[in-house]
Amino acid sequence: MSRFEAGEVRRRFAEEARAERPDLALLCLLIGAQPDPELDEAALDAAQIELDRLAGQLPYRPGGPRAWAAALRELLGERYGFRGAAADYERLESSLLHRVLVRRRGLPILLSVVWVEVARRAGAPVYGVALPGHFVVGFGPPADRERQVLVDPFDGGRILSGDDAESLVTGATGARLEPSMLIPAEPLDVVMRILNNIRSWAMARPERSDVALWAVELALAVPSHPARLRYEKGQLLVQRGDFVGGADELEEYAGLVEVVDERAAEQVRKEAFAARAMLN
Repeated sequence: MSRFEAGEVRRRFAEEARAERPDLALLCLLIGAQPDPELDEAALDAAQIELDRLAGQLPYRPGGPRAWAAALRELLGERYGFRGAAADYERLESSLLHRVLVRRRGLPILLSVVWVEVARRAGAPVYGVALPGHFVVGFGPPADRERQVLVDPFDGGRILSGDDAESLVTGATGARLEPSMLIPAEPLDVVMRILNNIRSWAMARPERSDVALWAVELALAVPSHPARLRYEKGQLLVQRGDFVGGADELEEYAGLVEVVDERAAEQVRKEAFAARAMLN
């Protein structure tokens, strides 16, 4: 089967992002359609089947939150070797779910998606937890610190003590762990965080502006996206030689911000004018 058409993927992604209950796994898989030319419908189905297969190997209702956490650690972390390493931060495929399922390596947030999707299919009380700087997985009631169990898929599913979670937050931000940091992450928040990671990776590599543009376009399809993404898209289009398209995006962004910052809007319009001038 031929690879996905970009326009069709954007349409499917936008449709799923606006669904009443967005499918986190599907959204994460669609993200990989542009960066990986090997991803087609068959590969997408194979990834979903793999998640189902892994879920089928979990014991039936092993017990409370800690028992679920231990069962996932034994299956994914120990038997299948899903975990991360510092070098994974330098690899784009560490942010692509279908590649993480094959390599069994990835960023904390993608490994957490694997944990959540496998556990959810098996009926576990599971959710992602977006700690600042390090995504983890939670089991059990999020409002009950005594019963909630946190695990770190990047470390093979290690069960975290309260001090461990505190250290992760303090190491990333210098701040204390707050109860508000332990609430379940919504699927679209997870998707936006993944797209932000991909944008950061691509922005550090100007030769991969195609990946940066793709990530921005998908982020714009998520409801309640930051308006500044329009500005970023305009800059990327200009960088890639689409001066008219870039100027149009910059002017649209200027129209959005002028109600709160006329000076910034005027500066952006100057950038749009300079982009159009490049056609001469």
